Amino acid sequence: MKIDRGIAEERAEANPDGLLILGLLRAYRWMDESLLNGMREGGYAPRTRTQRMILINLSNGITRGASLARALGVSRQAIQLQINELRKDGIVTQMPDPFDRRANRIVFTDEGLKMIRSAQQALRGTEEILSMRLGRRAIGNLWRVLDTDWGTVVGGQPDSARARSLPVE
Repeated sequence: MKIDRGIAEERAEANPDGLLILGLLRAYRWMDESLLNGMREGGYAPRTRTQRMILINLSNGITRGASLARALGVSRQAIQLQINELRKDGIVTQMPDPFDRRANRIVFTDEGLKMIRSAQQALRGTEEILSMRLGRRAIGNLWRVLDTDWGTVVGGQPDSARARSLPVE
């Protein structure tokens, strides 16, 4: 793999011992913890990190368990355990998929809709604060980088839980 020496040298100067993944993980954790705080401020009980990821993906239109598992890189069984907890708490329900009788769709209950709207509002507020701290141009650049197709996974097969969702190079 060819590496652009200019970028590598800039990164080494900015963070000589770091790897990009550390910054990405730190940023994810910052956003996720801000989401958790926003949910608490909205009067909602804390959810696990996996449940928060499921809820955000549900709000983005991913409504089948198998699709959620692929999106999150976990097994369908792990997703179903979390869905069962969310159902028990009255946040989601399952209903037959009108396009595929073999599958179920996971949908928000009325209480779940209130909660996810509160969570989305918290995320929008968090993004606005981040934009004020880093600048709109930096946030625009971040969006462009994250929305860019990074190509296939480097170096072989992805984790088996994600094997059907990521192309391999």
